[in-house]
Amino acid sequence: MDSAGNALGASGNAAFAAETDRLLEFARGSRTRGGFGWLDDDGGLVDRPLELWITCRMTHVMALGQLLGRPGFDDLTDHGVTALRTTFRDDVNGGWYAAVDSSTGEPTDPAKQAYGHAFVILAASSATAAGCPGATDLLAEALAVHEQRFWDESVGMARESFDRTFTESEDYRGVNANMHTVEAYLAAADVTGDRRWLERAARIATRVIDTFARGNDWRIPEHFSADWSVRLEFNADQPAHPFRPYGATPGHALEWARLALSLRDALDQAAGSGSGPAPGWITPAATALVERAIEDGWAVDGADGFVYTTGWDGKPVVHERMHWVLAEALNAAVALHRATGEPRWSRWFGTWWEYAEHYLIDQERGSWHHELNSRNQPSAITWAGKPDVYHALQAMLLPQLPLSPTFATALRTNPPTGKV
Repeated sequence: MDSAGNALGASGNAAFAAETDRLLEFARGSRTRGGFGWLDDDGGLVDRPLELWITCRMTHVMALGQLLGRPGFDDLTDHGVTALRTTFRDDVNGGWYAAVDSSTGEPTDPAKQAYGHAFVILAASSATAAGCPGATDLLAEALAVHEQRFWDESVGMARESFDRTFTESEDYRGVNANMHTVEAYLAAADVTGDRRWLERAARIATRVIDTFARGNDWRIPEHFSADWSVRLEFNADQPAHPFRPYGATPGHALEWARLALSLRDALDQAAGSGSGPAPGWITPAATALVERAIEDGWAVDGADGFVYTTGWDGKPVVHERMHWVLAEALNAAVALHRATGEPRWSRWFGTWWEYAEHYLIDQERGSWHHELNSRNQPSAITWAGKPDVYHALQAMLLPQLPLSPTFATALRTNPPTGKV
């Protein structure tokens, strides 16, 4: 397969296959009673409540490991699906708790969040692709809950969060949760064949990218009120917030670019069933998002690496480098290389992969450093430890897979060989 990954020459896909194995081995250690736990720098479990998004992401990871044929990952996928059908599930009110006590199973955060529920859909979709027992029923339930509680047909976006009983809705709307809803809907469309999820993913992406980002010089506004009025100064006093940071987040521009190009391919493939073709704005907009992320975020403070956030003037606010941002940069470079054929994206991939090898990949203790400071030394202002391997693993797989279908479905039909 022609890919930007081949910019690295002979090390190419074989290097990504080797790193995939390292990441999957690190992920094994996250199994714990009731789900998957937060990992420290050495891959040990951290004593803290189980979080829905971690268990979901790691269930997705385990399903990918299973589809890659790695021994024992079928059992790990089953463990994750069981946790989502029991530990996190609210049998009274429906939906899934944001966090639970690993010992008692009691919720420590009973909120119902669009972010976590999007990952339930992703985990269930991947487990369904892997043939895990119970995954199909889990996916059907997750989609039904999302349809009933989170999807807002009037605006074509997802609501943010509710209390335990789904009675009170938060007076906030966020682009981050909607981004992962797009990811989840694309995966669900692949395994169910239901074009409704693809069409809804397109509605979200169109509003966020073609309206919000285009209208703000390609710096994506992240925070809104319940009526979708923009809140540009939201969390100005918490600029390094892990999920709702102030300002623009270059990493999200990179992630949206990759998702948009996956959406483009999915819509084009579905054109015969009435869901396409893809709108013409997608490739130019994805290019503009990545160009803006590079201009504002890459090596802008005296050292290589993407800064975490910038102000609306494009100047850095939080200088820490997050591993997930670099992983999404790799994905964006692959996607743009495929979409445009332009050599510059292969060159950028090579630059960013060399950075990952030099600074992020922890050869001694495993996985990737989740956060570096402005001097590219390990830091923990926003992220302590190495909670999960979701972003890094996907970055190792995408150079060897198509942009559509999504990861699990692609692995089910076209597993990579690990050869150049």
